[in-house]
Amino acid sequence: CNTVTMKVCITNNCVGCGACAAVNPEVFEINNNYATVNPYKIDGREESCIYAALNCPADAIDLSEF
Repeated sequence: CNTVTMKVCITNNCVGCGACAAVNPEVFEINNNYATVNPYKIDGREESCIYAALNCPADAIDLSEF
């Protein structure tokens, strides 16, 4: 987990489908069939992070405000 203005965590539910990276490629990236988060790109993209979390078919993105 990384914290900037919003805490974005990928849970073990991640199936590496890439839905999050399709919505928000600046923050989310798929590496070895698992989503990773670039904490330095979250600021200013919080709405896209929320949208990615809501659209994650595996419900694998946990968000909390910092």
